[in-house]
Amino acid sequence: MDGDISALNERVREEAVSLTRLRDAIGQVIIGQQYLVDRLLVGLLANGHVLLEGVPGLAKTLSVKTLAQAISASFQRLQFTPDLLPADLIGTLIYNPREGTFTTKKGPVFANIVLADEINRAPAKVQSALLEAMQERQITIGEETHLLPAPFLVLATQNPIEQEGTYPLPEAQVDRFMLKLWVTYPSKAEERQILDRMASTAQPAAVSPVLSTEDIVRLCGLTDQIYLDDKIKDYIIDLVFATRDPAAYDIDVQRFIQYGASPRATLSLTVATKAYALLQGRGYVTPQDVKSIGPDILRHRVIITYEAEAEELTADSVLKHIFDGVPVP
Repeated sequence: MDGDISALNERVREEAVSLTRLRDAIGQVIIGQQYLVDRLLVGLLANGHVLLEGVPGLAKTLSVKTLAQAISASFQRLQFTPDLLPADLIGTLIYNPREGTFTTKKGPVFANIVLADEINRAPAKVQSALLEAMQERQITIGEETHLLPAPFLVLATQNPIEQEGTYPLPEAQVDRFMLKLWVTYPSKAEERQILDRMASTAQPAAVSPVLSTEDIVRLCGLTDQIYLDDKIKDYIIDLVFATRDPAAYDIDVQRFIQYGASPRATLSLTVATKAYALLQGRGYVTPQDVKSIGPDILRHRVIITYEAEAEELTADSVLKHIFDGVPVP
C-alpha cells in the first residue's frame, strides 16, 4: 500500500506542474481572486458544477471565460432573462418543408463550459432544463438523446442584490451544484493592480491554452485515484451527520438547522476533497483538505431556521460551529 501511495504521489507531483501552469495562465488576466480560481479548478477536476454569488463587477464572467481559454474548451455564455425558453438553451427540431424532415439544431448548452449568468432571472422551465442537463449530462431533443461533451461544467451566477422579478432556485435544485462560492471584493493592493492593468478601452487579452480538454479528462481520472483513508471517510460522514443531528456530537446548533445536508453532500465532499488534494500536489487527502473545501460544499445544503435568521446567523456561521465541534482524526 505504501508503495502504491508513493507511486501515486510521484505521478500527482508531475501533474501538479501542469496545474500550476494553468493557474499562472489564468493569473495573467485575473488579479487576486485566488479562492475563486482554485474552487473553479476543483469543480473542473471533480466534474462538479459551481454556483457563484457576488455583487456585479467581481470578474466572475471573466474568470470563467479565461478558464475556458486556458484549457482550449468550447465556451458559451447565456444571459438568463424572464423571456428565455428551454429551446433557447438545449436546442430544437427545425422542419424542412421541401424534404418533409426534421433536423436537430443544438443549443448553446452543447459546450464544455457553460456560464449561466444570473440563473435566477429565468423561469422554472428553463432552470429545470439546465439542471436536467447538469445531472444527466445528456439532452433529449424530439426522440433523440444527445450526449454532452466531456468535460461538461456549468457555472451559474447569482447577484445578492436586485431580487425584484427573479425566480429563486429551489433548495432541491441548488443541491445539484457541487460548490456554492461567495465571491468577495479584492484587497486594496489587488484593486490597485487591477487599475494599473485593466483601466483602458482595450479588451483583456486572450490567454494561450496550456492544457487541452483531453488533459482535463485525464486529470479527472487521476482525481478518482487520490487516496482517502478510512478515518477521513468517517470524518466526512460525521460532518454530514452533524448537520442533521448536531446534538449527537454535543454541538448546540440544533435549533438553527431546519434541514441538514443530503447524501449527495457526502459524495460531493468526498470527490471535492480529492480534487483539492490534487490541486495541492498531494496523492492523499488530509483532514485540513476537508475543512478547507467543506464550507463550499455544505453552505447551500444546510437550510437554517427563522430563529437563526432572527439572530443574524448564516449557514456559514452554523457550519463553523459544526466544523469546530466534530473531532478531527
